[in-house]
Amino acid sequence: MASRGSIGVGMVGYGLAGRLFHAPYIDAVDGLRLAVISTSNSERRAQAAAEHPGATVVATVDELLDHGDVEVVVVVTPNRSHVPIGIRALEAGRHVVVDKPIAMDVPEAEALLEAAERSGRILSVYQNRRGDGDFLTLKSLLAAGTLGEIDSFEARFERWGVVGDQWRETAEEAGGPHRDLGAHLVDHSLVLFGGARRVFAQMDRRRDGSQVEDSTFVAIDHAGGVRSRLWTSLIAARTGPRFRIRGLGGEYVKEDGDPQEEQLLAGLRPDDPGFGEDPPERWGRIYASDGSVTPVPTERGDYRWYYEAFRDAVRGTGERPVDPLDSVRGLRIMEAAEESARTGAVVTVAEV
Repeated sequence: MASRGSIGVGMVGYGLAGRLFHAPYIDAVDGLRLAVISTSNSERRAQAAAEHPGATVVATVDELLDHGDVEVVVVVTPNRSHVPIGIRALEAGRHVVVDKPIAMDVPEAEALLEAAERSGRILSVYQNRRGDGDFLTLKSLLAAGTLGEIDSFEARFERWGVVGDQWRETAEEAGGPHRDLGAHLVDHSLVLFGGARRVFAQMDRRRDGSQVEDSTFVAIDHAGGVRSRLWTSLIAARTGPRFRIRGLGGEYVKEDGDPQEEQLLAGLRPDDPGFGEDPPERWGRIYASDGSVTPVPTERGDYRWYYEAFRDAVRGTGERPVDPLDSVRGLRIMEAAEESARTGAVVTVAEV
């Protein structure tokens, strides 16, 4: 295994998520080292070798697990393989990070948690967007009571997408924006407002030839009285506000999302000056009942928080960044939303 001072990380998968949302942040965290990358795609193996010359690049999970240098395994593969690969890595004595959504369904997710308990290893789910700057800003406003008693929360992940052959466009992989982007929105609502009592949803396939629901709406009735309304879409030519939260003391509205994804796509890295910072023209605003409008500086977003916390958990000096039970709760709500969309009924959510 890796030394206590340098934790070797093996990453399974080198698609968009692995290249963009995991590898740059692993590389940027002191005490972590991307030691092995596994992908069955030969072109991606060549790309991984070029982009990470210090890592060993292999074709199979078995080859990755054969490396004694790997202490942590990060699973960044299509949804169907999260649990099988995660269980193999746990049984091989590795700590495990799985990308969201945690599993294809709740029983499968519970099997993964049971494997982690048997192994005594650390399991966590990559809910990285808890490190979005706009979400951190919203948490701060709620903690300060700036908006007063909260009535409702609106959040959106809307994009313009075309039908492709990627696994995210296939029903067999539980693809589509509800499971992909909606996993973040549901997680945000649970972190902010706690458990859900009831769920109602509408989901449609709007694009010609789409194999997944590409326009979704989910309403959550939280046990504490707040109501969340969540939208995901692949047919948004103009996106709606990223966040809108209404309280008796005012409304906070944030039009634009966190800049990290755009910056990564542009070739920036987490260590670059200005990375994760929102320019003033993108700040959210508080709208008060007296007609006043107050700009709110966006806190700096940084997904490094996740891997820094996971590093500390492996070293025994901190807690894991995301309790996998949180992701099971989120998955239960997503499944309830899918049931509601099929039946047209409001679905009562059972506690995990």
